[in-house]
This record gives sequence, structure tokens and C-alpha cells, in this order.
Amino acid sequence: MPRTVGGATLDPAALDDLDDLGLGPEPLSRLGSMVAAQLGRPRVRVCTVHRRDHPYDRPALTTRSRHLVGGTAVDELGRTREYAFFVKVVQAWRRSPLAAEVPEPLRSQLAPLMPWRTEIDLYRSDLAAHLPTGLGLAPARHVAELDAESAALWLDHLPVRPVRRDLAHHRRAAYLLGRLAASPSVAPYAVDVPPGRTPRRFAEHWLAVKVVPDLGTEVYWRQPGVAETFDAPLRRRIVAAADALPALVDELESLPVTTAHGDACTDNLLLTTRDDDLIMIDFGFWGRAPVGFDLGQLLLGEMQLGRRPAHEFPELERECLAAYVRGLRDEGSTVPADRVRRAHALAMTIFHAVPAVPYEIRDAGAGPELQPLLATRAAIARYVLDLLDATARP
Repeated sequence: MPRTVGGATLDPAALDDLDDLGLGPEPLSRLGSMVAAQLGRPRVRVCTVHRRDHPYDRPALTTRSRHLVGGTAVDELGRTREYAFFVKVVQAWRRSPLAAEVPEPLRSQLAPLMPWRTEIDLYRSDLAAHLPTGLGLAPARHVAELDAESAALWLDHLPVRPVRRDLAHHRRAAYLLGRLAASPSVAPYAVDVPPGRTPRRFAEHWLAVKVVPDLGTEVYWRQPGVAETFDAPLRRRIVAAADALPALVDELESLPVTTAHGDACTDNLLLTTRDDDLIMIDFGFWGRAPVGFDLGQLLLGEMQLGRRPAHEFPELERECLAAYVRGLRDEGSTVPADRVRRAHALAMTIFHAVPAVPYEIRDAGAGPELQPLLATRAAIARYVLDLLDATARP
């Protein structure tokens, strides 16, 4: 029998379709409160609701699913309004299909590198009120624990504004990330986050086990596509960097530590139709990290996805470093620019240069369609290792 809500007929099957998203025993009441908060009204009557899966074309470590939930509601003035939520379901890494591909005991060893509760805690906090001007979060209307190892995050759906991520955009993002890094008001929201994918853990639990042992073998470098893009001098440089990993990690850990988003690629810094703020999303690796850490993904994210040519790296790195340091200064940090540059050169070497050959191609192989990706990865490795050499102290 149809359910009538304030004169509007709401199909109960529509609410049943939300059962797995954590609205609780009174889903209509919960949804109505969330819609009222989103629309800025004291109360509403939910008239329609629909749900559809949100497509995402890349593997996710701790995200189980993404959904768009929207519909219409009537406010207290009788006006029909539209509402929309982005619902993200996060889960422990061991439940991920990607984890199933990793044998034990490595799977358990990698679990600490994949924190999944960080986003839950952040969206329950008032972090948004303490961010530097120009940065924002999507408002969280509901955070529901689904079970001991999963949760649903109900966020306002903010339409993304199509924009070309040019040099000016990267400079602004780098400046804001610098302010985020050094902000005294943001720091308390990062200091207590359990360490996840630290450089040392990544080097010791992933690189040392799954990457470094293969770097000295001819089979590794003779893989189709790899042999044509990673020439002998580059191979030697990557192997040398891998051999130096313990010293590189020690040096990186000796440098100042700041707040970091942890995965600050442009896809995680959204421009919306609402205003000019950069809306940060995907906080799985949020916490404390070496100064300059967020520059790595900001610089390399679009290159790794084939959206930006690798030859733009030198100019982009120079401009973004300067902007990031300005952000640090505006928050009172006095870390010298050369130390910031050295720190992010070390971090990029550990996270991007040593594992430059995509791990995924080892089983599947590299067909012609992957040649551009491999060529870009090789070029990135060269630029990063050049930066590592340029920042080394005599």
C-alpha cells in the first residue's frame, strides 16, 4: 500500500531501496531532517526519493560503493524543492576485492597502510569551520555505522564545475595546501589520526616486499612496454634509489611534519558551482606527513592519468613549490623553501619513482594501449630523480 506523507504519495519501495545506507529504523524521519538541513528550512515533507549508483572507473582501496540519492520535498511554505545527496560507503580494506588479490601474510601487513575510519571521524567533526579561507568540505548530513567494518557517509551533493586545471589553478591549490599544512587551527584534527600509509610503512611493507626484489631482475625490465620506455640509464637510477630507500626514509623522517590531505590530486580538490572554494574529498590518507607531501599528488595526479604531459613537470613543480611555501608563510611557518623541496623530492621518489612501473601490468601484461602510460611513468621517474639529485646536500 502506498505511504502518504503530508499529502504526497511516497512509494515505500523507494525507502526500502535505502535500507543498506544506514537511515535507521525510521528512514523517512531521518531523511526528512537531512533534507530540511540541506535546504535550510525548518521542516519539509519528502515527496519523492530515488537512488542510483555513482560511476567510478578506478580501483578503490576502502570505498565499497558510491550513490546519488535525490528527489523532491515540499517546504513549510508549500514550495517544491529538489534535494540531492552523495552517499559514500567506506569499509575496512580487508573487505576490498583488491585485498583479496594480496596473499597472506602480506594482506595483514598492509592493513595499517589502508585506514578507513579517518573519513568517518573527520565528517563527524567541525573541521570545516577551521579550514583556511578558500578550502571547504561537503556538508555531512548523516554518518551511519553499518557494522563494525563499514559506514555510510551522507554528504550534500555539490555539482562540480567543469574547469581546465591550468597553471593558475595549480598555484592556487598549492597555496591553499601550504596553508592547510601549517594552520594551527587545523593541526588538532590531524595530530591524533593513527598513522597510515607513512613513507616508512610504504617502503618496508610494500616496496621491500613487492617491488624492490624485482628491480634487480632482467625479467622485470623486459616486460612488454617496459623495455621500450625505461631505458638502461633510468633503470640504473631507479635501482640505485631503491637501494638507498632506508637512508631516504630516514632523511625524510628528519624533516618537519605538517598536516596533509594525503591524496591531494585535482580530482580530490573539487570546484563546484556554489562558489570558488576548493572542496576537499577522499580523506583516507589524511593526517600528519612530511612538509610538502601534498605537492606530490597535486603535481603528478593528472600526469599519471594521462591528462597532462609529463614535460610540464619542471614548470609546475617550480610554481607550485613557491605557492605552497607562501601558504606556509601566511600561517606562520618558517620552514626553509629548500627543505620543503627536498622533502617532497624524497616523498615522490619513495611513492612514485621507485614503483614507477605499474604493479598491475605484471600479471596482465602491457599492450600497445598502455605504451603512453608507461612512457609517462618513465618521464615522471626521470624528473623526480632529477629533483632528488638537485636537492641533495653536497
